[in-house]
Amino acid sequence: MTDLLTRGEYEALAKALQLPQNAFIDGSFRPALSGKRFTSTNPATAAVLAEVAACGPEDVDLAVAKAREAFDDGRWSRLAPGARKQVLLRLTRLMERNRHELSVLESLDSGKPIYDCETVDIPETIHCLKWHAELIDKIYDQVAPSSDDHLALVVREPVGVVGLVLPWNFPLLMLAWKIGPALAAGCSVVVKPAAETSLTALRLAEMAAEAGLPAGVLNIVTGSGVEVGEPLGRHPDVDMVSFTGSTATGRRFLHYSADSNLKEVVLELGGKNPCIVLDDAEDLDAVAAHVVQGAFWNMGENCSAASRLIVQSGVKDRLLAKVREHAREWNIGDPLDPSVRIGALVSQSHFEKVASYLKAGGEVLMGGKTHHGTHVEPTIIAVPGNDHKLAQEEIFGPVLTVIEVTSFDEAIRIANDTPYGLAASIFTANGKRALRGARMLRAGTVTVNSFGEGDIATPFGGYKQSGFGGRDNSIHAHDQYTQLKTIWLDLSDNADTAID
Repeated sequence: MTDLLTRGEYEALAKALQLPQNAFIDGSFRPALSGKRFTSTNPATAAVLAEVAACGPEDVDLAVAKAREAFDDGRWSRLAPGARKQVLLRLTRLMERNRHELSVLESLDSGKPIYDCETVDIPETIHCLKWHAELIDKIYDQVAPSSDDHLALVVREPVGVVGLVLPWNFPLLMLAWKIGPALAAGCSVVVKPAAETSLTALRLAEMAAEAGLPAGVLNIVTGSGVEVGEPLGRHPDVDMVSFTGSTATGRRFLHYSADSNLKEVVLELGGKNPCIVLDDAEDLDAVAAHVVQGAFWNMGENCSAASRLIVQSGVKDRLLAKVREHAREWNIGDPLDPSVRIGALVSQSHFEKVASYLKAGGEVLMGGKTHHGTHVEPTIIAVPGNDHKLAQEEIFGPVLTVIEVTSFDEAIRIANDTPYGLAASIFTANGKRALRGARMLRAGTVTVNSFGEGDIATPFGGYKQSGFGGRDNSIHAHDQYTQLKTIWLDLSDNADTAID
């Protein structure tokens, strides 16, 4: 685990930061061509952090043109795999040396607790980039079975210029999930970070240039969805877009593709993830700890948050007592205080959205209050059934909905009664029931007797309206950033031999 600094040390780091303010295009920082800027604020204090370049379609055009130039001349796309690996490994070493700076910048920009940034976000970001870098020269192409007169090669090639559109809940980690396999594959990328959380992406791009990544390969275009995200989605010279965010916006990217060049689209969208606890679950204290971690980690601003606790009647009261005990340890406060577990929600508008759910009815078992117009307490609300608003809509805040069931079959039915299918968990001491339940749950990741998302080696993505088109993490993440090409060689002596 990363060594934590003191609150005073983090505050001193925050005061000393040199905050990036311009877009990063073709290897250097530059203002928006229009000269426009938008204000980036600290969600915990409303203090202005930076005036960031508010880019527009013309900046997207420039970034895509530079990315295309870099891709076509082969400065990265045709660089030897081992050479690409070394550049990315140098980047991870720079990030390790500057990990405290990155953690503070991430906390200031997003409202995340510094504890999470130091122990999860930054270490996992570095590990993700390192993992994909090490994979570069370990993915083999194939030789297909054919006759003695032919040789059939199946090779991977980088897809080209890629647009990467990021969410605000895990700014650096989601950047790594996308640029790790995209850069490893040899693509050039244009990144649109969320307007709420642009600063760490810009800082990482600066480090990447220092590590030796050629100009034009990694471009960061800051601004709004309308001015940057949509032009990137519609751009005729972008070969593929990977988007993580809301289901509603994901739908729009499919329209952008259909209306332009039919670029490939990979979507990782929302979730309303069930956590099933059956009567025979063992060690309820450990179960409760997992439930609380799943519901309240990152203030519930997590697409795979375990936001629906589906609990069998025989264990409900005992489990909820332990859940409340563990939830009391999740205190709210200043995100730069390393003892704080619940930071500020990312923006005023999002705070108001989450706070509105506290008035949606149901029986409040814990919490239910807001603080300072920035924080929402860890909240537990029991609802009468899965058709309740709190059980159907993605809240994206620290609100756990409790639904009581009487049987395994009812638990599975309710768990699947959602348009989403990103993640799920099931707690039971019966191995056969656990495996049967895991197979029956319609979700991309199912954990048994734990909450989690697997690790970097396991694919992450969803069923139904939680997304499609590819997976983040694992070797499978490389598939979406590559094309398969068949190279067919005729080895026969007769040059006129026809090939069917």
